[in-house]
Amino acid sequence: MPGPPARSTDARSCHNDRDPAASSDSGGGAGIQADLKAFARCGAHGMSAIVALTAQNTLGVTAIHELPPSFVRAQIDAVLDDIGADAAKTGMLFSKPLIEAVADALAPRNLPLVVDPVMVASSGSRLLLPDAVGTLIARLFPLATVVTPNLPEAQALTEIATEDRAKLAEALVAMGARAALVTGGHGAEPVDHLFDGSRHLAIPVARRRIAATHGAGCTHSAALAAGLAAGLSLAEAAQQAAVVAGDAVAHGLSGLGGGEGPVHVLHDLTPPSS
Repeated sequence: MPGPPARSTDARSCHNDRDPAASSDSGGGAGIQADLKAFARCGAHGMSAIVALTAQNTLGVTAIHELPPSFVRAQIDAVLDDIGADAAKTGMLFSKPLIEAVADALAPRNLPLVVDPVMVASSGSRLLLPDAVGTLIARLFPLATVVTPNLPEAQALTEIATEDRAKLAEALVAMGARAALVTGGHGAEPVDHLFDGSRHLAIPVARRRIAATHGAGCTHSAALAAGLAAGLSLAEAAQQAAVVAGDAVAHGLSGLGGGEGPVHVLHDLTPPSS
């Protein structure tokens, strides 16, 4: 029989509890909302530390409101001091002070940590300020069990203009991360590529002809964090994440809104009978 749900923080989770440190998407497609749905899909109890609020829909982000770093730290400490966590994940962190607050909170906890370096929304809106990129690399990469950029994010972080995910993953590890998983939703080759510092693993993924990928990256990294919280190896958790995110895209809500529709990770949930 399965054991109790795992726990995770500032991250997203599956099979275990997680506390996501990320932003709130008022459209419900990405960010904390996507994290918590992915945690539920994986049987995990998700917790959250919201660092910013976004006014957002399927067409884009119209406003961002940062929360005070001290309050972000208070959220993380509150859940970890009482409930605890089995893994954590970060998403959109937006600014240098917010990244520093999250890093300060997580550094002494020694949790498996998925760092999703969210830089630009699928709509094109910037979600990480330019002067915060160096802080993200310096403070969170050394804490990360794995970093999970998509192809454009990996290229921006490494400043290498290539679609060779193996090369990008190696460069990200050289920048301080223990492992890197460059996801396969962009570029010519549909494959997630994992490099753990010594071994490469290519995970083929399906490309879906559906305009409903908003929140796919959040869902992927949340499912990955959930797998780590449940005790899976990094390779096993990466394979789980590919399946969960791919299924969510395949059942995405393409008719919702006027832009890129959200993924639907809970599509097989049956409503209770009256």
